Amino acid sequence: MTSTNRLCLSFLLGVLAFPVVLAPDAMAGEEQRAPPEARTAGTLGPAVMRAISEIQELMQPEDPDDEPDLEGAKEELDDLYERRFERMNDFEKQTVLNFYTNYWLTLENYPEAISTFEQLLAIEELREDTRLRTLRSLGQLTAAEERWRDSIKYYEFWREASLEEDDIVYRGLSYAHYQVDELAEALPYWISYMELLLDTGEELGRDDYSYLNGLYFQLEDFENALPLTKTMIILFDEQTDWTNLSAVYASLDDEERRVRSMNVAYLKGMLDDENRFLNLGQSLGGIDIPHSGGKILVDGIDKGFIEETEDNLTTLTQMYLLASDYAAALEPALKVAEMSDSGDGYDTYGYLHYVMRNYQEAADAFQMAIDKGNLNNRADTLLFLSRALIELDDFEGATEAATQSADAGGESERRSATDYITFIESTESRFNIIAERRQDAIDFYEPYPSLID
Repeated sequence: MTSTNRLCLSFLLGVLAFPVVLAPDAMAGEEQRAPPEARTAGTLGPAVMRAISEIQELMQPEDPDDEPDLEGAKEELDDLYERRFERMNDFEKQTVLNFYTNYWLTLENYPEAISTFEQLLAIEELREDTRLRTLRSLGQLTAAEERWRDSIKYYEFWREASLEEDDIVYRGLSYAHYQVDELAEALPYWISYMELLLDTGEELGRDDYSYLNGLYFQLEDFENALPLTKTMIILFDEQTDWTNLSAVYASLDDEERRVRSMNVAYLKGMLDDENRFLNLGQSLGGIDIPHSGGKILVDGIDKGFIEETEDNLTTLTQMYLLASDYAAALEPALKVAEMSDSGDGYDTYGYLHYVMRNYQEAADAFQMAIDKGNLNNRADTLLFLSRALIELDDFEGATEAATQSADAGGESERRSATDYITFIESTESRFNIIAERRQDAIDFYEPYPSLID
């Protein structure tokens, strides 16, 4: 029996024997016992009474310093059972069997306890309260032995026989149905269990709510999971509740509230692992708040929750790119470039410098990307190198890079590179014309020699 499935049996371990009632004149000896027709009465005969008293003393000594003699009690019980059980009245039988159940429960021998309780049910004149206690105990013990169908059976027998409901029975039925994957059947029993406790003024624990919420989640009943999760936040305000609230909103396709609930959890200091920080940061980027997403990622890195891996730093770089905060993106982008096995990191780093008009740094980064190799799109990187070089008036280098881009790509890249080469040539021609005109102007306005020596 696993500890997970073992139900609490402490309520079974009390003495289950009924009050001992002596037959008239019992203390005068067996020769004074009642006539045979009285053997079905609810009393103990003198012989049974004496034996039971001895067994009771062995199992529960009056002196608290004395150790119980369970082996001796079992021997006496067996002897009494073998000698007199068939001739006992129903009350005597149930008393003896109750001592057996106490013995087996004390040893935590639940299979034997179950067998004895089932024998109790076979007594024809079994008292109604005893029958109910026996059925409930069988429901609990068979659950402890993971005999879930038997547990359901005995609990249902109890409900058929009882005029009242019982929280232990409701709870046991829900657990048992859950264990056999009958979640829809487990749900109403648990709700009834919770309602019964609340009606009697008892306080429900967090585990009670969590179990119900777990059922809602597994049944994908998120409409009911939502108010319950909110209730748990009000009552307990724990990290798991906020995480569950975010998950419920995600399941209901309410992205805005999902992100809001995650952000509240972050503000309350309840994010404590990498996945949650990354999830919230990227989610904020997904709803057009990338700068806030980047701040959360940085906070996660600073607090040691997010590791500075290539993937995580790439995500941070992308947050800054989405926010158009190119200067902030430079540091993580450079770290990615240095640790990456491909040149794509330097390609991104070069692009950042390019849009910031740092053309020399951009050209250097693009060249490092090409040198490192293993690029996702070599033709595109070469074309950007060409664009950076033309801004530096390096027309020869720009033309060479664009030509290599045409050779490295497919038809679309080849067409773009060819068009850009044409642009380079026209730009260079215009540059040369302007340079010539500038030089002509310089020559034209060159001052005449001084007339004075």
